Amino acid sequence: MTIHIGAEPGQIADTVLMPGDPYRAKWAAETFLTDVTLVNEVRGMLGFTGTWNGHRVTIQGSGMGMPSLSIYANELIKDFDAKTLIRIGSCGGMQPHVGIRDVIIAMTASTINSPSSGIFKEFNFAPSADYGLLANAVAAAAEKDATCHVGGIYSSDVFYAERPDLDEQMVRHGILGVEMEAAELYTLAARYGRRALAILTVSDHLQTGEALPSEDRERSFGDMVEIALQAAFTESRP
Repeated sequence: MTIHIGAEPGQIADTVLMPGDPYRAKWAAETFLTDVTLVNEVRGMLGFTGTWNGHRVTIQGSGMGMPSLSIYANELIKDFDAKTLIRIGSCGGMQPHVGIRDVIIAMTASTINSPSSGIFKEFNFAPSADYGLLANAVAAAAEKDATCHVGGIYSSDVFYAERPDLDEQMVRHGILGVEMEAAELYTLAARYGRRALAILTVSDHLQTGEALPSEDRERSFGDMVEIALQAAFTESRP
């Protein structure tokens, strides 16, 4: 048990899926796992452990933004020895060819600022995904015939951004989508020698203004969860 995670020793699996929304964690656990147990409800940030195809999995909400995710990822790694952490969440599309409901698998996660920025000071660390997880996820997406894009994303430290000049440069440099957590997750995984990946569903688009209705989101997010589970438990490709 830690300050923010009320689980007992042994209740957190080696593999953890991390949606931002605690109720999405509940939905994913009840939809995709069996023998599900509630292992955390501290501050309403729900976490569940169950099994998928015989493998133990924890699905733990991370909250919104890198500071919140950093709390949960740190405790999952340092106190519960989680080995594989996969962010599953929504993002805003940035490229014209990226559509609503498409899946983005983040190879890299650029950012202006993160909780780890103070460690690096003037050094610009490049947070990136675990290659084995990424390759597995790409293969799983192909098997599901899901429309998938692989490349760089932007982890913003604000939700209501007012930097059209920055958006323009990100689009120019091929950034696929924007979210708020992956860069810190990738940095912590590198620091502690763990596997990390972000698999995202495009819920809205910064250029077209399109947005996925809330009632359609759970159905559309199902592919993302299945891809994450398949990626975590497939033997890594060379």
